Amino acid sequence: MARPSSPASNGPSRVAVVGAGMVGLSTAWFLQERGVEVTVYDREGVAAGSSWGNAGWLTPGLATPLPEPAVLTYGVRAVLSPSSPVYVPPSANPSLLRFLTGFARNSTATRWLRAMRALVPINDLSLSSFDLLADGGVEARTLDAKSFLAAYRTAEERKVLLEELEQIHAAGQSMEFDVLDGDEARGVEPSLSDEIGAAIRLHGQRYIDPGHFVHALADAVRARGGRIEERTEITDLHDTGSTVAIRTADGAVERFDSVVLATGAWLGRHARKFGVRSVVQAGRGYSFSVPIEHVPTGPVYFPAQRVACTPLGDRLRVAGMMEFRKPEAPLDSRRINAIAEAARPLLRGADLNARQDEWVGSRPCTTDGLPLIGATRSPRVFAAGGHGMWGITLGPATGLLLAETMVTGRRPAELAPFDPLR
Repeated sequence: MARPSSPASNGPSRVAVVGAGMVGLSTAWFLQERGVEVTVYDREGVAAGSSWGNAGWLTPGLATPLPEPAVLTYGVRAVLSPSSPVYVPPSANPSLLRFLTGFARNSTATRWLRAMRALVPINDLSLSSFDLLADGGVEARTLDAKSFLAAYRTAEERKVLLEELEQIHAAGQSMEFDVLDGDEARGVEPSLSDEIGAAIRLHGQRYIDPGHFVHALADAVRARGGRIEERTEITDLHDTGSTVAIRTADGAVERFDSVVLATGAWLGRHARKFGVRSVVQAGRGYSFSVPIEHVPTGPVYFPAQRVACTPLGDRLRVAGMMEFRKPEAPLDSRRINAIAEAARPLLRGADLNARQDEWVGSRPCTTDGLPLIGATRSPRVFAAGGHGMWGITLGPATGLLLAETMVTGRRPAELAPFDPLR
């Protein structure tokens, strides 16, 4: 395992990271690379939030801003339907309404392109950052997608993604792909049904089992001497002027040179007192796994239905939905059923009634679709969150860049658009 270096003389020696998901643990690992002693806190446990049950895609070519013009085409009636891929409860609270107003304001072609250009530099670091973790001894591997298919019923439906890929290319993000008809797509992936009449095959993408990977990352942090305090809720942070005092729910207080807030959809709970005013809203995603006769050789995406499928062992994880609700709300079985019914006619040999591992997790979404990474109003308190659907893809790159910022005092150019105080 790689030996951590000594910390810089002017950088922090002891850092607390609040949040044991992909972003928090990646930041802890890269801080250790620079010789920093880390303690990670999580109110539940490793990968207990949105890191566990998501699709696990490592797709920098598709890591795009969530606010997009297509979102506005759903209309009020659609987003109020429990079966809609994008769902807003009719009893939205003032905070959610404020988020939705800002989200709609950013769902224009001009703002999407500006945000996409801001994401390209960190997207370009994403896969190499996973390689750094592997080279440093993290005992989990990324899997090359032998095929990665976006599948549609008709060529007309496919135009939406083809146009988006043109815009992604215009923003400076490279992405190689092939355009296939239905028979060609089934030749690549026999698990597609006869309903599929058009597809796009993406190249150069990867995927992981996210729960397994994040637990392996936690093991690596522990092996280097890091502490991970699970089932420990942080109730207060206080900048003393020279340290940051952390108080836990049992009343214990510990002081650190710096603190990283990587608490996902709960980021605002502590970050707000340090000047972070951006609303971070839970965009809840659902997933489950099913047996399938032919396990795909890579991810399968049904963009029109917004359903993502990932092979994990001998089963297929099926994920979808963007539900804007409180992160603490219980799993709503109507969402699970909606995903299953959307996927049923498109997959061959999948037993969508034999579901296991039904799960809901809260993606941390911002109104402009860009994460919040960097120093807050306190030079000792840092934010790392708001990645929306791309916390898995961008988690290691975030940790790499934030660790550099904290230890050297210099913010890498890749982080400039993600100022938490913007």
